[in-house]
Amino acid sequence: MIDERLVKAEMKRLFKRLLAVLVLLAVVVVGALAWRGWRLYRTAFAQMPLQQLVQQRRAAADYTPLEQLPQMYLDAVVAVEDHRFYKHHGVDPIAIGRAIVVDLATLSFAEGGSTLTQQLAKNLYFTHAKTLDRKVAEVFAAWELEKALTKQEILELYANSVYFGSGCYSIGSASQRYFGCAPAALNGAQCVMLAGLPKAPSVYDPSDGEHRLALQRQKQVLRRMVDTGVLTGQQADEIAAQPVF
Repeated sequence: MIDERLVKAEMKRLFKRLLAVLVLLAVVVVGALAWRGWRLYRTAFAQMPLQQLVQQRRAAADYTPLEQLPQMYLDAVVAVEDHRFYKHHGVDPIAIGRAIVVDLATLSFAEGGSTLTQQLAKNLYFTHAKTLDRKVAEVFAAWELEKALTKQEILELYANSVYFGSGCYSIGSASQRYFGCAPAALNGAQCVMLAGLPKAPSVYDPSDGEHRLALQRQKQVLRRMVDTGVLTGQQADEIAAQPVF
């Protein structure tokens, strides 16, 4: 007759061994991924040192210094892209955790969890291919950017390197392309609209003639600004009522 206690004990030992193997496998996979991401980051920064790249960007004809960027635009960007921007050091564990849950549920890279600093690192150094190696490299690069630059410098560079659609890779070119003015002359409604475009530039393109999707995105950004306490509901309504085109 089979001793049930011996069977249970053996099954428990097998389970522990299997768990140990799975943990070891996870450590190996994570370690290999971290190594590949670190090498990608180091190679990118070796080929183009950060300060040299920053100087090149600032020398561009369409570059807009921070003091010429409307505060409404900066507030809208932080609210919709990374509302804990001033609290983290380049990587937001809460956003990453949420993104992992969403991505596992959808079996995709639907949620990125990237901070503004990570997005800037991607815009400056990496392709937009959604690979795990690049995501890890972004983390290392974001830490490097946070050590070398102030939050204000990161915001300024983000505004001058993100893609707004229609061939515009800076807020200066986007302001001229969509509204025919320099960033400093933008009204609140225009600032909020521009802050929302990088989410999907080709979808929200304000030059499509109808402007319907661009205005929908503008309202989403305004709601986010209210949710994060940047604006009151009344202030958001007043901005939404301003002329855009």
